[in-house]
Amino acid sequence: MRKTISAAAAGLAVLAASLAAPAAAFANDRGATKPLHLRKGLTLRIPSSWKVDDSRKDWLRVITGSCPTKGTDMYGFRDSGCHSFWVMGPKAIKIGHELFQKYTPDGPFYPATDVGPCPVKKNLWIHRTTLAEKGLRQVGPGHKAYYRDWAGTCGTMSSGKVKARFDQREWYLPTSKILVIDQWGTPGLSTILKNATWN
Repeated sequence: MRKTISAAAAGLAVLAASLAAPAAAFANDRGATKPLHLRKGLTLRIPSSWKVDDSRKDWLRVITGSCPTKGTDMYGFRDSGCHSFWVMGPKAIKIGHELFQKYTPDGPFYPATDVGPCPVKKNLWIHRTTLAEKGLRQVGPGHKAYYRDWAGTCGTMSSGKVKARFDQREWYLPTSKILVIDQWGTPGLSTILKNATWN
């Protein structure tokens, strides 16, 4: 009986040690952050590995992973395959709906007059978007954003068959004129926005 208890205790000790190592590594990764200062005093703490493209003030892009279109003519809001999220300002919001009308949370951000390319798969096109979730979400203390999750489907131009899916999540702060758009389900983004600070 004592041998069985000792063996079980030793096994638990090995298990605990094996679980602690990845947890510690994850904690260290989470600690490696940098501030992203945005308009109206909004600051986000983002992972240090993420790259910020602020070459267009009201179309700021945070690249979170692979971005094969960077540096090509295809790079922009309507490209495919660039893991990222956007922080839009007043000029982008002003033309953020179809036919370049002003953005409101009543429809997804879509500054175009034609069928858009699928954001998550090259050579496909957006077929439809439907509202999957709506509500208010905290963006730092004292600020709530209109939150929308638009579920999208993609396929070829000639076929109605669904070949890819994506969710376009949007956090809109109308008073501050800030719109955050994520088409990649960026891990941790909701928490980053919730823990944002304002100066």
